[in-house]
Amino acid sequence: MELPVVVGVDGSDASLTAVDWAVDEAVRHGLPLRLVHASLWERYEGVEPDPAADRPSEQVLAETIVADAAERAGRRAPGLAVTADVAAADAAGALLHAGQEATVLVVGSHGRGAVAGLLLGSVSLVVAARAHCPVVVVRGDPHALEGRHGRVLLGVGDHDVGSPAVRFAFHEAAVRDAELDVVRAWRRPLHEPADHPLLAGEPGAYHAQRAAELLDEALAAAVRDHPGVRLRKSTVEGTARRTMTARSAAADLLVLGARRSGGVFGREFGGVVHRALHHAACPVAVVPQRRPAAAEEEP
Repeated sequence: MELPVVVGVDGSDASLTAVDWAVDEAVRHGLPLRLVHASLWERYEGVEPDPAADRPSEQVLAETIVADAAERAGRRAPGLAVTADVAAADAAGALLHAGQEATVLVVGSHGRGAVAGLLLGSVSLVVAARAHCPVVVVRGDPHALEGRHGRVLLGVGDHDVGSPAVRFAFHEAAVRDAELDVVRAWRRPLHEPADHPLLAGEPGAYHAQRAAELLDEALAAAVRDHPGVRLRKSTVEGTARRTMTARSAAADLLVLGARRSGGVFGREFGGVVHRALHHAACPVAVVPQRRPAAAEEEP
């Protein structure tokens, strides 16, 4: 049985936007949708129980949140199979547990306690950092949220040959019938010797050529598996974190790999993923993948 699209809900505007995005994603992939609400979220967001209520206000609020989210999903996609669960756990723990049986885990960019549009919520950050399945943090302008750009953006780093992030991006582009914009950023070493034997002529030509070769190598298997995907490849001199954030303004989804260092507490973010989660102009998919212990995250 195919695993569902799982989305976290807490009643905030950001989580309702995430529900809409998750519904569309489930429909695109022909998957069921599972709504997950953690009953302890209210304590972290400053909602106090009402001692005069017949039932604990936390229980009433939890039931209302999931019912409203399920009704919203049903209106958006009447034929979609939707289930809803209230988990007696903290938000991050509940979502990480649900992510163990999910095709993709979807969260809003912030909860009820965050400054709208400004801060990435702590729950979203923890889930994106530790989940074992791809996590999509839903953010961005209406054009991106509604898929109007017709483009998926993929950032490729040093260790992305045949990576889960590459496969995820190609699959997303295929089901969306979207162009896949693949970018590799490169920079010249700070103290590069002028008489280096490979650097005859234009100093940056070697680095640009090498970046293009590594890009082709990273994509080769996925290109064979998805021959119908419209592909645009480019190498850009500059930092990956700035390049990907800037190009996200013309994308419906930004896909980045996050490589695990092997620690028991999950992924350690590098600058590229961290900046994208806070500043990208479109939803960001963080796809977990392991890396060699000595490897470094792209700057």
